[in-house]
Amino acid sequence: MTTTSPTCATSPWTRRRKLLAGFCAPLALAILPVAITAQEVDTSEWVCEFCPFESGHGGNYAVGAASVSEDSAYIGDGTGYDKEGVYVAVSGDGAYVRDAWRTRWSLEDIGLDARSVGVEGTRAGTFDYRFAYREIPRRQFNTTSTIFAETAGDLSLPPSWIRAPATAGFAALGASLSPRNIGSDRSIYDIGGSFLPGTNWELSAAFRRQEQDGNRILGASYFTNAALLPVRIDYATDEVDVGVRYVNESLTLSLGWHLSEFDNGQSGFGWQHPFTTSAGAESAELAAPPDNRFQQLTFSAGYALPVWNAYASFSAATGEIEQTEAFLAYTRNTTLTTSVLPAVSLSGDVDTSRLAFAFTASPTRKARLRLTYRYDERDNNSAQYLWNRVIAESFVSGDLESNLPYSFERSSLKASAEYQLFDTLRISAGYDRNDNDRDFQEVAEQSEDSGWGRIRWRPLQTLELDLRGGSAKRDIDRYNEAVAVAFGQNPLLRKYNLAYRYRQFGELTLSYSPTKLPVSVVVNSLYADDRYTKSLLGMTSGEDVRLDVDVNWLLSERTSFYVNAGLEDVSSMQAGSGISGAPDWRAAHGDKFSTVGAGVSIRAIADKVDLALDYTLSRGETEIALDTLASGVDEFPELEAESDYLRAQLSYRRSERLDVTFDLRYQRFRSEDWTLEGVAPATIPVVLTLGAKPYSPEVFIFVIGFTYRVGDT
Repeated sequence: MTTTSPTCATSPWTRRRKLLAGFCAPLALAILPVAITAQEVDTSEWVCEFCPFESGHGGNYAVGAASVSEDSAYIGDGTGYDKEGVYVAVSGDGAYVRDAWRTRWSLEDIGLDARSVGVEGTRAGTFDYRFAYREIPRRQFNTTSTIFAETAGDLSLPPSWIRAPATAGFAALGASLSPRNIGSDRSIYDIGGSFLPGTNWELSAAFRRQEQDGNRILGASYFTNAALLPVRIDYATDEVDVGVRYVNESLTLSLGWHLSEFDNGQSGFGWQHPFTTSAGAESAELAAPPDNRFQQLTFSAGYALPVWNAYASFSAATGEIEQTEAFLAYTRNTTLTTSVLPAVSLSGDVDTSRLAFAFTASPTRKARLRLTYRYDERDNNSAQYLWNRVIAESFVSGDLESNLPYSFERSSLKASAEYQLFDTLRISAGYDRNDNDRDFQEVAEQSEDSGWGRIRWRPLQTLELDLRGGSAKRDIDRYNEAVAVAFGQNPLLRKYNLAYRYRQFGELTLSYSPTKLPVSVVVNSLYADDRYTKSLLGMTSGEDVRLDVDVNWLLSERTSFYVNAGLEDVSSMQAGSGISGAPDWRAAHGDKFSTVGAGVSIRAIADKVDLALDYTLSRGETEIALDTLASGVDEFPELEAESDYLRAQLSYRRSERLDVTFDLRYQRFRSEDWTLEGVAPATIPVVLTLGAKPYSPEVFIFVIGFTYRVGDT
């Protein structure tokens, strides 16, 4: 019997990680007991060529160029490929190991708007560190245009603009429009590390900063007229985490402090109304999201009990939210006389607290138990003030309104048990209880009880059935109609998140892997039904049905094939009233989604070429039908979206160190959206829009890349 040494896989991924983690050691440990049982093996001359204790540098680095055929906000959202042209990017990862020192780094798409850099390292048993940077481009529309220009943070009209009561009277509209894309860029910086001062102790600290810059769409109204504004975004959030942790064989203790500060580069923004207004109401102002601070102190403990393989954990946290942003004036209209603001700022002060407990145990080899409890409280201590109302910058109503410092208490109890009846059958069940207490809302107390059961059956080594189902009932103490009336709502209305609801749900997963064929099949189906039987107005029912099929087939050692398909149907019914009384209309809302995908991968063609093909077709439809007592059934135009995605990738192994990759991607996205189709800036008489068009890109992206491996590969 000839014994050969076990070796690791030599794929690029394995070679990329070979200096970082033990791939050979686990494999050897798994094989050795079997081999030694058969006969004694001489391992003195075994060599593991890819083991983690080697020293030096290794890595893969790639440079590529991409050609994009068309401008597209849809394709560029999250990818950076939003404009026609040529892009050049650098990617790669690597590692350096020397004795107890280990460092890893990675680069992804450096040169694109979507890019990232990461570095992490450690000195074994002493400390570790990390640094990461990431850019995320968000692109919403590149077909929009506006008449507004940003001046000192405000949106101003063109000097030649002549106001009119409707968009048809905007004589200077065509000459005043200029392109203005809608989107933003998010930058994320993350730095942190930990230090081990002793065997059982760990100190850690981390800092994270997010910056977002760009614009978003906001509607600004004047009585029955409105304009869509491209409002500037200038946000920054800083987060700090500091902690200390103690761990021994059975006990874990930790204490942490978290700080989060949000800073908005603008406290508010103003704009000039393009429509005819009353004297003095030509401009208005809105407050922007205010600067705020949140800090929290958390203590947690965990203990491994000496019986039942049990483990208990506990955590407690206390925090505070502060918001002291200065208030804006009631109005910019200097012809109006208003009272003095009751305060310079809200001086917002919210206390938060959290308690959590978890217990898990295995009293026998076949049984498992789990119990968790969580309590959250938000105590809003902000003062209440009485405020005047200024209507559309035109007149003071004389009414007084009070701000509402919302508070709540929430608790959640979950219990579950699992038992293995036979070698092929495992059953489990659980009970959940959620309670909510709120201030200044229509429902002060709300509870939800749910129960579920699960069966996992494996009658054959190749077949497994997983069935889960249950029901949940959300109940309320009472719906306070006086609060609803105070908000100007129909007293018969029941908000869906505050209403009585009875839910039934079930999920089935079937997995099949025949022994004589290298095929795996997974079928998953889900059904959920919601009934709001105590709601006269509002949501009355909802249903969700889903089916997914996934097939993977290993045609040969070098060739694999997959195909998947999915269907989902989501429907709901709601009742409403146009006269603030009994229901006089009903609406049926239906969403249908379907997806089909397939792909094939062929490796080592002539020992030098890898080929991969992937195709996905997705389709979505939305139908909304309205049934009124006055006019019968009427339907909104159907909303549709369809996407074709095709990708072909060919990799050529030029040498042991150099790969050349050719990547062709084709994506077509077509949407029919009646809210955007044919809606130019002046199409709606009382709304000045940005003229956004439905997505309809057909984009080719061709990428050629060169990957070079360095180090001892």
